[in-house]
Amino acid sequence: MKKLINSVDTVLAESLDGLVEAHGDILQLGAGRKFVRRKQLKPGKVQLISGGGSGHEPLHAGFVGHGMLDAACPGQVFTSPTPDQMVAAMTEVDQGAGCLLLIKNYEGDRMNFEMAADMAPGEVATIIVDDDVAVEKSTYSIGRRGVAGAVIVEKIIGAAAEKGASLAEIQALGNQINTQSRSMGVALTSCTVPAAGKPTFTLGEDEMEMGVGIHGEPGRRRVKLASADAIAEEMIGAIIGDLQPKAGSAAVLLVNGFGGTPLMELYLMYHAARRQLGDKGVKVARSLVGSYVTSLEMAGCSLTVTTLDDQQFKLWDEPVHTAALRWGM
Repeated sequence: MKKLINSVDTVLAESLDGLVEAHGDILQLGAGRKFVRRKQLKPGKVQLISGGGSGHEPLHAGFVGHGMLDAACPGQVFTSPTPDQMVAAMTEVDQGAGCLLLIKNYEGDRMNFEMAADMAPGEVATIIVDDDVAVEKSTYSIGRRGVAGAVIVEKIIGAAAEKGASLAEIQALGNQINTQSRSMGVALTSCTVPAAGKPTFTLGEDEMEMGVGIHGEPGRRRVKLASADAIAEEMIGAIIGDLQPKAGSAAVLLVNGFGGTPLMELYLMYHAARRQLGDKGVKVARSLVGSYVTSLEMAGCSLTVTTLDDQQFKLWDEPVHTAALRWGM
């Protein structure tokens, strides 16, 4: 195992130190180093909190800031944060309008966040993101997995929160955006969890895992490596077959790298996926290409398609200023 670390035991803490040092104008560590929060909180605003296992950076701490999250609770690598982390975050950032917990649909995340919601000092609502179409049930998950669609949901509800939407309105909006989002991933290599010291799984030089999860969970099937066009065709076919958008729908297309894929290949996949969507009557109105929900150093990518109406596009276009996503400011 070759990684830029000092110790397996300190990798998360030192990484969080670096994140906050690099973005000290917008971020700070919360009490007891249990979470990352916005440096300047907005009084009277619903506070948005998410989190999950580390190793998926910039998700979620990289999306803390104006127009997205107010706090993020990082667990150890591929391990859910604990309820006391979420309770500490809610206690520190709540500005009197309540807190919204955004949860990816994994068993540990749901259990711990729901426990935290029961223990919360103020009003709390939750959103479950389950956008992965690859499999109906998988390791770690209860039903469909929550993957890169979380970025789309966080951006849109973050804009609504900045504009003063109520807790109930934000929850309803987030649930709606989740129903309008579908994702699917493909892995070309495995990743190595620092504590394990060896790859999570093994792929042959001519193999890929179609429908892989962001923790390296198995997908639909292991197949021979194919061309980018063929991969995009299968992934978009599965996404559109499940989403069933109306003809002429406009969408956000997110091409997300898993950590080990160069931008050259991600833009090539964007070109292929956009062409497939056009052939199926879906207009790509907004685009996002880059590594936003990673799996350590895994090579591969995921595609996310989210159909939006005019008002939802306006929320997408609202200013955002985080470590990993920023425009309009």
